[in-house]
Amino acid sequence: MSANAPFTKENLNAYLKELAKEFRHLNGKTMPAEIILIGGAAILANYGFREMTYDIDAVIVASSAMKEAVNRVGDRLGLPNGWLNMDFRNTNSYSNKLSEVSIYYKTFSNILTVRTVTAEYLIAMKLMSGRQYKNDLSDVAGVLWEHQKAGQPIMRETIDKAIAALYGESVEIPAVSRKFIDDAFGSGDYEKVYHAIRENEKQSKKVLLAFDNNYPGKLNEDNISVILEQARKKRKRDREER
Repeated sequence: MSANAPFTKENLNAYLKELAKEFRHLNGKTMPAEIILIGGAAILANYGFREMTYDIDAVIVASSAMKEAVNRVGDRLGLPNGWLNMDFRNTNSYSNKLSEVSIYYKTFSNILTVRTVTAEYLIAMKLMSGRQYKNDLSDVAGVLWEHQKAGQPIMRETIDKAIAALYGESVEIPAVSRKFIDDAFGSGDYEKVYHAIRENEKQSKKVLLAFDNNYPGKLNEDNISVILEQARKKRKRDREER
């Protein structure tokens, strides 16, 4: 796997199996480890609408040998540096309550237990992040869509309770996420919402890449929203002038 190749639903388990084997080799057969998949990896593990992710975000509960195991598997299989990481702890989507709301996924090599989080908590985390240039909001729509198709619709109150459970009663999700989830439930056509927001995310990513090429080093979290809003206004003006 090259540094630019993605993780998919098909290869995710294979890499986790290799990680378990390497950890067992380094740490012995009696010391277990646990990983809680979140973000794109959790979406891949539980749903079919998301095709890929480029790294695996996780909560890792293991000895220090796990870091070495991750690096060894990455080097051996040509995976990108940090292919499995806990970097999301530095984002506002992190919560120390994640272990409490996790559910069992699989066990590998009788040593590595992998867990994920249920739909409402995945949605809560994605809404709290609310990045318009990633898969955050389309992942929310995709989860709602798949549960709707399965005849197990997710209620708005369930999501609100999950947000409160992870982040506290007084915490509010970003305005862009609030508007999105209000509009999504107002529509009820989650398939349509998914495709529309996914296209918006792709356009937003192109805008930010173009800005970064034109103004290297100037892009940051403080100006992303302004740049995207200006781009949307320009597209609207261009359409009106045609």
